[in-house]
Amino acid sequence: MAEMYELERLRVRAVAKYIPISAQKVRLVVDQIRGMRAQDALEVLRFMPQRAAKPVAKVLASAIANAENNEGLDPELLYIHRIFVDEGPRRRWRRFGARGRFKPIIRRSSHITVELEERPE
Repeated sequence: MAEMYELERLRVRAVAKYIPISAQKVRLVVDQIRGMRAQDALEVLRFMPQRAAKPVAKVLASAIANAENNEGLDPELLYIHRIFVDEGPRRRWRRFGARGRFKPIIRRSSHITVELEERPE
């Protein structure tokens, strides 16, 4: 009796850390491209008005370059297997108010992770 084994596909990843945009805002962009072909996702990101689209596009382009140069994969067959955004460290900032008061501001950052996989034809 022959046992069937699923072939383990090669996954390539790229990570960008300490992006100075809140994770909540970056997730709005990331949710739009999840599961797409990598090249199509880059085109969609190019025309998005959100500020977070630019760093997400850079990470995606880096993952495509990693797949092509390090693993020898065809960029046309790549799709986004996993993409997620984690919260980075928060930086406390201040603004001084009237009558000697103190108004704290929290500057948020995020970490973006992209995993690509080659889809068989």
